[in-house]
Amino acid sequence: MSVASALAILSTISGIFPVAAAVYNYKHLDKVLKIAALYFLVSVLSDLALQLMKNGGVKNNWPAIHIYIALSILLLGAMYYYAFFNLVLRKAIFVISALALLFIIANMIFIETLWDYPSIANTVLSVMVICFSLVYFYQLLTRQEFVHIEKQGLFWINAGMLFYFAINIFLFMLFKRILSEHQQGFYMINNITNIIANIIFTVGLLCKPQKATSYQY
Repeated sequence: MSVASALAILSTISGIFPVAAAVYNYKHLDKVLKIAALYFLVSVLSDLALQLMKNGGVKNNWPAIHIYIALSILLLGAMYYYAFFNLVLRKAIFVISALALLFIIANMIFIETLWDYPSIANTVLSVMVICFSLVYFYQLLTRQEFVHIEKQGLFWINAGMLFYFAINIFLFMLFKRILSEHQQGFYMINNITNIIANIIFTVGLLCKPQKATSYQY
């Protein structure tokens, strides 16, 4: 078995870790973390489906990726919507997520059809998540409460999101060129970052809720 094949299998298996962690720690998960857990379930099912389609000889599994991206926008948009306290930011999250979803659907119909790799759609998703995650970190670091951020489940999940999408956005943007010239390298980088991100997500879903202490400036 080649290194690339082993990484692909490990990447798919690693997607089970955050789902298992969510099941184990379910009673301690709040609404935001439950939405995150649902996203991870959709993600691992998508990976398994793509792997089965590949092993089954399906030549074009891009439609499954189009659907997965649309679901990702819905679930991650909802996760960040409930993660923010500021009503203005919440409205902005809702509007941006809705516009991103509409663009993805238009892209699916008019630009990159179901039978094309959704490079633009993946890029839009990546930009959206990177922006949301950076703003969330700002909110977390400027709260009027004392919290151990390293013990906050959403801190780890947000860090994993930023790590994964910040690295892979360039691969998504240049997918067609990379695929034709460096196909193996593309999948290896994607699989490695996916494994690391899933470990970070697992840590976040195993965190127990922490009490916050208010303080005055």
